[in-house]
Amino acid sequence: MKGPAFRDGGGHEGGGDGVPRVPHQRDQGGTPDDEPRRPPHDPPLHRDPYDASYETPHDAPPQEPPGEPTGEPTSRAGRSPQYDHYVLKSLLGAWALAACSRDEALAVEVHLTDCAPCAEEALRLRDAVGLLHQEESLDLDPLLRARVLEGCLGRRPARIPVPEWAGPYDAEAARLDALLRDLGDSDWAAPVEMRWFDGAPVSRRFSLRQVIAHLTAVDSLPGRALGLPPPGADPAARSGRLGRGRLRRPHAEPELPVVPWERTAAYWEECGHLPGAGLRALWREQTHSLVRTVSFAGGGVAGLTVEYGDFALPLRDSFVDRAFECWIHAGDIAEAVDYPYEPPAPHSLNMMIDLAARMLPNALADRRRAGLTTSPSRLVAAGAPGRSLLLEIEGPGGGKWYLPLDSPGALASEDETVAHVAMDGVEFCQLAAGHIEPERIAAGQLGDRAVIRDVLFATASLSRL
Repeated sequence: MKGPAFRDGGGHEGGGDGVPRVPHQRDQGGTPDDEPRRPPHDPPLHRDPYDASYETPHDAPPQEPPGEPTGEPTSRAGRSPQYDHYVLKSLLGAWALAACSRDEALAVEVHLTDCAPCAEEALRLRDAVGLLHQEESLDLDPLLRARVLEGCLGRRPARIPVPEWAGPYDAEAARLDALLRDLGDSDWAAPVEMRWFDGAPVSRRFSLRQVIAHLTAVDSLPGRALGLPPPGADPAARSGRLGRGRLRRPHAEPELPVVPWERTAAYWEECGHLPGAGLRALWREQTHSLVRTVSFAGGGVAGLTVEYGDFALPLRDSFVDRAFECWIHAGDIAEAVDYPYEPPAPHSLNMMIDLAARMLPNALADRRRAGLTTSPSRLVAAGAPGRSLLLEIEGPGGGKWYLPLDSPGALASEDETVAHVAMDGVEFCQLAAGHIEPERIAAGQLGDRAVIRDVLFATASLSRL
């Protein structure tokens, strides 16, 4: 076991006489004594050595050689319980576990200053005890923030509430910001493995700074729909924002590309010189601006269209999408810096799963048009019942979704179900993020296997950088 608790007064491992030191031991003189000692008038060997009621007769004090300590602790009453070498050695395990009484612990610690073999054994036992205790996360319960806010709002409702669909983004941004606050300057250069699915699993390493810059760039797409200035814009442009429910018209400044990957690359080039703390400040300021703007604007902005290049989402779905990406990339960062990180609250997780489930029919249709599916399809008119798959998500945030298989506009129903897939909610999200290969997903499957395979691959195709 290492550490300052095991150093002597001179800052060297062990004491000046070469004897290892232990926590809370007393610096007392004396030489190691490997031989057991019993003072004169010691009780017979058949007596219980733990019997503290035995006292050395006052008329026969022990005769110890000069300069050799007895190693016996003195109680408050001035009497000395009898502990010989073998008894003290048998107490080392209990002492290492902090299970000794006060007198026993004191006797052991005094004895360890005189007995080198026992001191070495005590060090080994203390190291072993450290392995018995599992590491516990120092993070607060991820649901604590939600419970505190719920309690506060129950007592005094917010004058301007955050829309329900913006709640997951607000919560996940706060959790990621708490993680980033705990990082040191050197952590910002740590390599973070980012994975997604592009016909096959893709994995690339970026620095933590690049990951936060990526989130900042793509999070600015909902801000673009709201008329907010781009991240890192000139302070004069930033101060020109209108708040309290009023939105500016899109600014006339040169815009970054709309396609997420191209927008990220452009933002890296524009703000790559910023330190990690500066990037975090820009990202966090933008998350506050987004939540504040939609809160003041009210429900009328929920249907605004957010362009992502080759697809678009309503603003309300875009906020859930950004909450999902915030959680996934926060998990990537936490894994890179060995930081504990929990899944979102069940309500937030349910909204993320629901968004992925609603996007699956279009993703399946895109793969079918590209010739990437194996199951046959039927021609079904929009609004007419068609073949369906039951997606059952288990665990917190789970539920059941019936997905149309033949056309995104078809009507899914229980009567037309041809396949059933059941899986854990977090695993489903990891599949949708491209972190798990479709062939390796642990899912219960019943019915048409070709349909199930196509749906699992369509789920993975939802992922992107």
